[in-house]
Amino acid sequence: MASAATAPPPPGNLKRIVAASLIGTTIEWYDFFLYGSAAALVFNKLFFPDSDPLVGTLLSFLTYAVGFAARPLGALVFGHYGDRLGRKKLLVLSLLLMGGATFAIGLLPTHATIGSAAPVLLTVLRLVQGFALGGEWGGAVLLVSEHGDARRRGFWASWPQTGAPAGQLLATGVLSALTALLSEGAFESWGWRIPFLLSGVLVIVGLWIRLSVDESPVFRQALAQAEARKAAHTAEAERMPLVSVLRHHWRDVLVAMGARMAENISYYVITAFILVYATTSAGVSKQTALNSVLIASAVHFAVIPLWGALSDRIGRRPVYLLGAVGVGLWMFPFFRLIDTGGFGNLILAVTVGLVLHGAMYAPQAAFFSEMFATRMRYSGASIGAQFASVAAGAPAPLIATALLSDYGSSTPIALYVIAAALLTVLAVGVAKETRHRDLADIDASADTEPTAPRAADAHKV
Repeated sequence: MASAATAPPPPGNLKRIVAASLIGTTIEWYDFFLYGSAAALVFNKLFFPDSDPLVGTLLSFLTYAVGFAARPLGALVFGHYGDRLGRKKLLVLSLLLMGGATFAIGLLPTHATIGSAAPVLLTVLRLVQGFALGGEWGGAVLLVSEHGDARRRGFWASWPQTGAPAGQLLATGVLSALTALLSEGAFESWGWRIPFLLSGVLVIVGLWIRLSVDESPVFRQALAQAEARKAAHTAEAERMPLVSVLRHHWRDVLVAMGARMAENISYYVITAFILVYATTSAGVSKQTALNSVLIASAVHFAVIPLWGALSDRIGRRPVYLLGAVGVGLWMFPFFRLIDTGGFGNLILAVTVGLVLHGAMYAPQAAFFSEMFATRMRYSGASIGAQFASVAAGAPAPLIATALLSDYGSSTPIALYVIAAALLTVLAVGVAKETRHRDLADIDASADTEPTAPRAADAHKV
C-alpha cells in the first residue's frame, strides 16, 4: 500500500503542481538559453568589439560559461535551505533572481557606451543567472516527484524537464522573429534587448502560478518527524544536508555527475554551438540555423514525457543508456548533415540529436530524486546535477568553438561528445535501478547522527 505521503494526489492538484513547476522552469530556461543564443549571435560584437569575430565569439561563450560556474554555489545554498525550509520558498526566490538578472541584461549599456565595464557587468549578471538556475532545477523536479503518483513518477517528473526545450523554443522563437522582422543593424542596435525585457512579464506570470501551490507532502512529513524527534529529546541530532549527502550518498553524487556528462555536453553542442558551426562552416544563415533549433525544440518538448513514461515501464537506466549510446553514435551523421547546408538536413540533424538527448533528460528527474533521502534530497540532486554542469555544459560551446578554430573540422568535436557518452554509459551502467523506490520510505537514518547520551539515561550505559 502506498504511504500517505506518496498516495496518488487528486488529479487536479497534481496538474496544478506540474503546471507551476513547468512554467517556472520554462521561464528560467528561457532566460538562460536566451543568453546562450545572444552570445552566439550578437554579444561578440556588442561587448567584445576589439576582437576578431571568432575570438569575440570565444570570449562571449566564456561569459556564457561563467553562468555554469555559479550553478554549484546555487545548488549548495538552495539545496541547504530547500531541505531545511521547503521546496516552494526557494523556488520563488530562484525565479525572482533569474528574472531580475535577465531583465537587467536588457537594460545593459554596451562596450560602445561604457567601455570595458560593459562585459564586466554582463558577467556579473550572468553569475546571478547561474546561481538562480543552480537552485531552480532541484526544487522544481522534487516538488513534482514528491507530490506525484509513485507508479508514474517518471512521467510526471519529466514535465518540469520539458521546461528546457520550452524555454529554448521560446527564446529561439523570439530571436528568430526579431531577426526576421528587423534589419541586422536594427537588431544589433536595440532589437536584441526586447527578449531580455520580456522576461519581466514572464516572471510575474510565473510567480502568480508558483505561489498558488502547496509544499511537498513528503517534505512536510519528513519535517514533522524531525521536529517530533527534537521535541522528544531523542539521542539524535540532525546533520546539515550537505554533510549527510557527502557522508552517505557520495557514490550517488558521482553517478549523477557522470550521468550528466553526455546529456549536458550534447545538448549545448546541438543547440548553442550549432549557431556558430552552421553559420561559419556550413554557410547557413542565422535565420535558418535558428529555425532548425526552433523546430527541433518543439519535437524535443513532445518526446520528453514519452521517454519519462517509458522509464516507468522498463526502468530509468535502460532509457538513459539508450539516450547516451544514441547521442554518441549520432555525432558524425549530425555534422555531416549540417555540412550539406540544406535546411531539411539541418532540421533532421538537430531533431534526431534532441530526441536522443530526451531519452537521458526525461528520466533524470525521477532517477536523481530516487537516489536520496527526503531531508537531503534537494541538496543531493542539486549537487550531483549542477557540479557536473561546470565540467560539462559550461565549457562545451567554448571547447567546441576552440576545436573548430584549431582544426577547422567537426571530427574532434564529434569525438569530444562521444567521449562524454562513454563516461555516461559507465556511470549509469554501475548505478542501481531506482524506479520501484518509495520516496517516503527511503531510509532517512542517514539524516541524523548520534549525540552524547542524555543524563537521565547515563546509568543505563
